[in-house]
Amino acid sequence: MRHEAILWERLGPDDARVRCNLCAHRCVIPPGKLGACCVRENVDGTLVTLVYDRTIAQHVDPIEKKPLFHFLPGTTAFSIATPGCNFRCAFCQNWEISQMPRGGEVMGQPLTPAAVARAAARHGCASVAYTYTEPTIFAEYALDCAREAHALGLKNVFVSNGYMTPELIGLMDGLIDGINVDLKAGRGEFYHRISGGALQPVLDNLKLLRQRNIWLEVTTLVIPGLNDSDEELRWVAQFLHDEVGPDTPWHISRFFPQYRMADVPPTPGHVLRAAYDIGRQVGLHYVYVGNLAGNDTESTRCPQCGAVVIERSGYRIGARRLVAGRCARCGTAIAGVGMA
Repeated sequence: MRHEAILWERLGPDDARVRCNLCAHRCVIPPGKLGACCVRENVDGTLVTLVYDRTIAQHVDPIEKKPLFHFLPGTTAFSIATPGCNFRCAFCQNWEISQMPRGGEVMGQPLTPAAVARAAARHGCASVAYTYTEPTIFAEYALDCAREAHALGLKNVFVSNGYMTPELIGLMDGLIDGINVDLKAGRGEFYHRISGGALQPVLDNLKLLRQRNIWLEVTTLVIPGLNDSDEELRWVAQFLHDEVGPDTPWHISRFFPQYRMADVPPTPGHVLRAAYDIGRQVGLHYVYVGNLAGNDTESTRCPQCGAVVIERSGYRIGARRLVAGRCARCGTAIAGVGMA
């Protein structure tokens, strides 16, 4: 259904074009045309979203799958998505739904925000996750769902490319409780060529999100030959340490061939272990390697004494050694939400 968008403006009293202020593309859209995400349309001088309540995916996931390791660990999230994305990443693992509108289709089953919240509660979830595609492009729906979820005592999380505007972050504050942002590379050229975006807005938003009351974790997918050099990974780790804070969890994720990059091999294990070492050397307190079977870097360790405070294997939580959110051995506070 068509639903009037948020965060847009007309360019002038005699100009039927509109500017969308939802993401950093800030598309100027003539009448009858779509924005870069292909799900926001100028209809006679009014910007509308084409994906309000059009759920293309609904699943119950471990919160660790997002990945969020320091946000209500061991709980589940009711995960939803609509079609569309404001990026066109050549390696997208959910390209069938994220890129669907570029082919002219907007599919999905109607599900009201209240129904989303009730479904999450019925399944025993602690949160609702807006994920799989880019939640920025269905922000009207996500924020309405978030209000309903809060009314039932549930939390809300985004899994995002971080390309929203500061205006949207302002609307998220108080509704979205946690977010995992992809920091895909330390070079703008990568963003432009591989994802169809720019780096600087993501860097600016990471700092802004940290200033807001939104728990932040960051993921970097390490792709052979593109962003896997020690120099680039050190730049990313150093930026997170210096500009976002050493308590920011950094998830280093293994690449597998996907979409338009089916000919690129999986990331070698030694590259991921080197990235982990770089993160620790830079001074990040919480560094994790994902999608690599048999590695021992998924558990949360105390940044002070090194003791394992939350054991993990994949998405499974094992023993916890925490007392009121602090390391049971030395008493150091472990950063996060619901870490008791």
